[in-house]
Amino acid sequence: MFNKRAGGILCHPTSFPSRYGIGDLGEAAFQFIDFLAAANQTLWQVLPLGPTGFGDSPYQSFSSFAGNHYLISIDELVAQGFLQACDLIMYEDDDPCSVDFGRVIPYKMSLFKKAFRQYKAHASVSYKTRLTRWVNKQADWLEDYALFFAIKEQQKGAAWHQWPTELLLRDEKAMIKIKKELEEDIAFCKFLQYEFHREWKHVKDYANKHGIKIIGDIPIFVAHDSSDVWANRALFTLDETGQPTAVAGVPPDYFSKTGQLWGNPLYVWDVHKKTDYAWWIRRMEAVLDLVDIVRIDHFRGFDAYWSIPAGAKNAIKGVWKQGPGKDFFAALSQKLGADLPIIAEDLGEITPSVDALRKDIKLPGMKVLHFAFDPKADSAFLPHNFTDNHCIVYSGTHDNDTSIGWYAAAPEKEKDYFRRYMNVSGDDVAWDLIRLAFSTIGVFAIVPIQDIMNLGPEHRMNLPGDNRGWWKFRYTAQMLKDEYAEWLRYLTKLYNR
Repeated sequence: MFNKRAGGILCHPTSFPSRYGIGDLGEAAFQFIDFLAAANQTLWQVLPLGPTGFGDSPYQSFSSFAGNHYLISIDELVAQGFLQACDLIMYEDDDPCSVDFGRVIPYKMSLFKKAFRQYKAHASVSYKTRLTRWVNKQADWLEDYALFFAIKEQQKGAAWHQWPTELLLRDEKAMIKIKKELEEDIAFCKFLQYEFHREWKHVKDYANKHGIKIIGDIPIFVAHDSSDVWANRALFTLDETGQPTAVAGVPPDYFSKTGQLWGNPLYVWDVHKKTDYAWWIRRMEAVLDLVDIVRIDHFRGFDAYWSIPAGAKNAIKGVWKQGPGKDFFAALSQKLGADLPIIAEDLGEITPSVDALRKDIKLPGMKVLHFAFDPKADSAFLPHNFTDNHCIVYSGTHDNDTSIGWYAAAPEKEKDYFRRYMNVSGDDVAWDLIRLAFSTIGVFAIVPIQDIMNLGPEHRMNLPGDNRGWWKFRYTAQMLKDEYAEWLRYLTKLYNR
């Protein structure tokens, strides 16, 4: 899995060009794959593909198993006959390089509801049969998620722990009653999930046929307001009212002086162990149905995780607690095979025990070049300090500024060391870092699409610890230039990727 040098691009589907305010799984997805193929890139990395919740973050999803229905292509619904041209009210795009979630979500949902009505009235027997077969196959998670989706709509978006007590506690009689009452909304959710998975399968098949593997992403923790937690309360640190007793985050680091307070409930690992980690294994199986390789975000949490008291205002006053360690990965290997297709996101405060765990289970870690240029020259992220090739090298990630933005904001000593280390002027920072990433001994080199396009900090995807509204970046069709594919193809050949 990680024995052949390769290169690729990090680009989430929401960033694709679209006439409908947000990137989707329509024509632009296939055009992006064509660009990867023309550039001789064999890896495409995406962020988590689940339905986004708080702050529109893909790392705060309403489900670990469901797909993001906002990625469903409107044009594909037209092609299926579920929408007509006259149904399409033109989306007025104020900024084609940004997603306005507040406008996009109601706009697309109104079209999806029209499509659902057409599906019920006019879908072919073949389509309905395939949908029913898929729904039955996915029942172990889909039944809970569809009900969660429908109740949330009924409760005007309220978090599940704010629902009426009988729904919060999943009282058996209340569940029977609400399922009958919301039958239509439940069916609507299942339609959306089938259509997402159907469209994504076509995209993935197209990528794989072009020799491109997709790298997906799993956040180690799940959102409190999710069907996962609502339907599996015993697996998480909750009190009798459904509120977390302790939450996830990280202590102060180079991203934030007060740490990061994520707010996700923590796992009751003893309960997971008693089930042989069944929920986690099913989660991994689900994501590997969608992608070829998966990056586990915050891998260090399997060794030890930062437990923050519920109600804390920041992440400073937490404590480290022991994670499941090798026992978890032994269970995973028994089910998925010894050669786990997993990348460990090992950034942040990494102790010798975290590093030992990663090496014991033979997972590649990450090297981010933005963190490399300390003038002391002893950074583990500097290529001359790499100790082996079992790593994935990035110029930056979705949590970093663009390379141009990074350089502009860097201290002068860091800029000076970068220029001297690279023997460059600093006038072409993004491509200097792309070249460096591709030249390293790291088995994979992956760069964000923003760096390919030489974009500045206004196109940053996310800023950790800041909830002011991120995840909005989009590019236009004109920005994906043929010359970029030519340059990538040259570097790929030059460095044998």
